[in-house]
Amino acid sequence: MDYPVIRHHGAKDGVTGSCHQLLMDEQHSVLIDCGLFQGAETSADGKAGADRLAIEFPLETIKALVATHVHIDHVGRIPYLLAAGFKGPILCSEPSARLLPIVLEDAFKLGVSRDQRQVERYVRLVEQRIIALPYQTWFTLQDSQSLSCRIRLQRAGHILGSAYVEIDLHYRQSGAKRRIVFSGDLGAPHAPLLPAPRPPYRADILVIESTYGDRLHEDRRSRRQRLEDVIEQALADQGTLLIPAFSIGRTQELIYELEDIIHRKLKLGRAGQGVAVDEPASAKAGGSSVDWPQLPIILDSPLASRFTQAYRDLQPFWGQEALQRVKQGRNPLGFAQLITVDSHREHEAMVRHLAQTVRPAIVIAANGMCGGGRIANYLKAMLHDPRHNLLFVGYQARGTPGRAIQTHGARGGYVDLDGKRYEIGAKIHTIGGYSAHADQKGLLGFVTRMRDWPSQVRIVHGEARAKSELAERIQARYRQAKRSVEVVIPSGADQ
Repeated sequence: MDYPVIRHHGAKDGVTGSCHQLLMDEQHSVLIDCGLFQGAETSADGKAGADRLAIEFPLETIKALVATHVHIDHVGRIPYLLAAGFKGPILCSEPSARLLPIVLEDAFKLGVSRDQRQVERYVRLVEQRIIALPYQTWFTLQDSQSLSCRIRLQRAGHILGSAYVEIDLHYRQSGAKRRIVFSGDLGAPHAPLLPAPRPPYRADILVIESTYGDRLHEDRRSRRQRLEDVIEQALADQGTLLIPAFSIGRTQELIYELEDIIHRKLKLGRAGQGVAVDEPASAKAGGSSVDWPQLPIILDSPLASRFTQAYRDLQPFWGQEALQRVKQGRNPLGFAQLITVDSHREHEAMVRHLAQTVRPAIVIAANGMCGGGRIANYLKAMLHDPRHNLLFVGYQARGTPGRAIQTHGARGGYVDLDGKRYEIGAKIHTIGGYSAHADQKGLLGFVTRMRDWPSQVRIVHGEARAKSELAERIQARYRQAKRSVEVVIPSGADQ
């Protein structure tokens, strides 16, 4: 066998379950992510993705796990990896080192045990395994007479702490050197809170995600205007705007954008009324149909609240725009109208209150694909009612309730939640530009803005159409530049 070899244990047949193994030689390998499968994504033998928890590959040669970021589809199977006998370190960025124990504590409670002593013991074990790597700093994983391996993390701009991974291999006996880059999930340019990712200087082999490999996002200004327009339209119905969002990343971006919309509306309203900027505004701002000063933004997710606090604590890793707002005295992730709902009793009371009253409100709740969590309770109580609106701002994977609602909602269809059928009477909206993933242009740029383009590109983490369209675009750019490339789309049957 010629080394290095890459084996894809997940994210081959869809966008979840990311898990890639780089075999450096017969004795040494490294694992990039170990994520949970979600929705209807299936294995080669047709098993449902949600049931694919077992670690079905040998661990003997794996010297370390590198976590590109802490989304559950990239780290959710770490409890099962540890249970299977993995003894190595978990390498991640400094922000991820703060966030990862929170994610894995929640995953452990959901999938293994809620016994507090077991949970605490498990979290301590995870924390002992973590090695936090500063961005742009090489870490030597292996250094022997035959093989040298060093790893470096670079900002990926997807969520706080996200990274793409550069791995340098030096085979000392032959003198061969190879650089392999794993993109993880790449962020969109001009994303709220985070600086945009910069591509690496070079790569011999690139493993790249393709979630939005077949489409382009709206620009930041137009998507923010669309968000504002959807809020105006939805709340004119005198109901609630429900926004499903994953607890980390999307939720904080939404809070950031909502704070800015409210800030601009209040500033405009005060200027229009001849009111000093530091005085309270009691009238409707800027001629809007929404009473912005009184509009509650409800964050109904204890986990999202913990992550939001962690985001605040990790302020040094924010982008320049966000830091500038802090200097201006603003609080982008905490403002007067932001209400957090923690206990389950408070959650149930909030669902009843919003379902029965006609007061406009915005609710952000997990999970982002409506496959469980507190958003499901809102949907059961409110999805049938045309006063309410549902806004999707993130990718909805095949087989999830979110995809079913997105597909059938405009036609007044239905969705099955926990084995019961619910009619869709609420209005359904989608703003794709709020994805935290790079679009086709961003993915192509990640490849072609390198000084030395990779000779092999392996496309993962996308649906079939997204992968094939991205492959075609990459090949076309190489032909245009008179360069050669091998584009590989791993399937369920091969590595």
